[in-house]
Amino acid sequence: MNEDYEVVVGLEVHAELKTQSKIFCSCSTAFGSEPNTQICPGCAGFPGMLPVLNKQVVEIAIKAGLALNCEIAEVCRFDRKNYFYPDLPKAYQISQLDLPICQNGYLEIDLDGQKKRIGITRAHMEEDAGKLIHQGDITSAPFSLVDLNRCGTPLLEIVSEPDIRSAAEARAYMEKLRSILLFTGVSTGKMEEGSLRCDANISVRPRGEKELGIRSEIKNLNSFRALERAIEYEANRHIEAIEDGEKIIQETRTWDEEKQMTLSMRSKEEADDYRYFPDPNLPPVKIDREWVEKIRATLPELPDQAQLRLVEEDGLPPYDATILTLTPEFLAYFDDCRAHYHDAKIISNWMMGELSKHLNQNNIEINDCKIKPTALARMLNLIDEGTISGKMAKRVFEEMFDTGKEPDVIIKEKGMVQISDESTLLKIIEEVMTANAGVVEDYRSGKKKALGFLVGQVMKATRGQANPAIVNKLLAERLKGD
Repeated sequence: MNEDYEVVVGLEVHAELKTQSKIFCSCSTAFGSEPNTQICPGCAGFPGMLPVLNKQVVEIAIKAGLALNCEIAEVCRFDRKNYFYPDLPKAYQISQLDLPICQNGYLEIDLDGQKKRIGITRAHMEEDAGKLIHQGDITSAPFSLVDLNRCGTPLLEIVSEPDIRSAAEARAYMEKLRSILLFTGVSTGKMEEGSLRCDANISVRPRGEKELGIRSEIKNLNSFRALERAIEYEANRHIEAIEDGEKIIQETRTWDEEKQMTLSMRSKEEADDYRYFPDPNLPPVKIDREWVEKIRATLPELPDQAQLRLVEEDGLPPYDATILTLTPEFLAYFDDCRAHYHDAKIISNWMMGELSKHLNQNNIEINDCKIKPTALARMLNLIDEGTISGKMAKRVFEEMFDTGKEPDVIIKEKGMVQISDESTLLKIIEEVMTANAGVVEDYRSGKKKALGFLVGQVMKATRGQANPAIVNKLLAERLKGD
């Protein structure tokens, strides 16, 4: 991006709350059901149906607000946000405008070792709309189907201050926010299912300027990568327009993943366009302070607290602590493994390396991983004991991941025990040196790289089962002799 300009970003994140029923009726919120099988006259917008507030939604919203350092309102109110769209059967959405449940919060991100506080303007409860399923294309009479299953699912919309200054900061904010929602059990955070999605408000201004530029809003970004790339593209689009003397218009845009660009949808609406007014069927909600404190007492260890523990008690670098606390399940796996193995950094390396690689390649969550924490700890102990080498451990790990077998069983089945007996290795070393007399002479004449070749030949002769540290020691000693 042109360094003469500064990008200003604010995010509006919609998190589906983890309830079994919808916000104003008893219909199920289960994901993946057949279209239009989880609706009733209320969430389908039939005239005369009255909403009844789900108390658990309020409780979960308060918990999220406390975790995000927000002030919890003593009284909050629901409003009607009026607009027409095919998947909004009432032609209005029940939301909160003037009196949201949570305000004035913040969270801290850590990017390249630098901490930064991002303000949270508000977090308010609202109902979700349905979903349009588009069919066909321009050449085959396109049409859209409406699925109302999602209609009425409880949402918490979390609105940040325009404190974000780069696409990388935006991603770090979203990742941290998702972690907090997961640790508190507020939302499943499954972006691929739409339970966590984001709208990004983006503007640019000359560096040093205080006044904000004209903004664009990019709707429904449902992955960290899409968020980051959309912001980078849109910021550069604004800069190019300014440099070319074009006028930027305030508008709503969408991200085209295939084209890797944003596309215009419509001019940006303001609050007045939605004709907000208090919902006459829902009285204001008074929130008792004692109830708030009871909810506060149920808050679990949050990501920041867990990161501090991992750094101070386990001696991990801050980067490792950040990765291990992205989800509560990942942290629990580490803690369980740590209870059975002494070196936190080695556990962290394996979890961030081999374990994460295999989980991503197979598109599975850590809870579905066949390698239990105790099994990973046992494998690491076997490396320390010299039973297997680090290289052999990777083969053992792959077998464990595929089958769920214990490392001892795999080592026995595959005959993978590391050879550490010096007398056995010396015999093999003698054979290798005899077969490679020229390389031995090269080494003794000063070509020290020849040692690596000889070690490789020993490893080849033992099918990789020789203890490399002992082989190096014995070879070095033998090469000094006659």
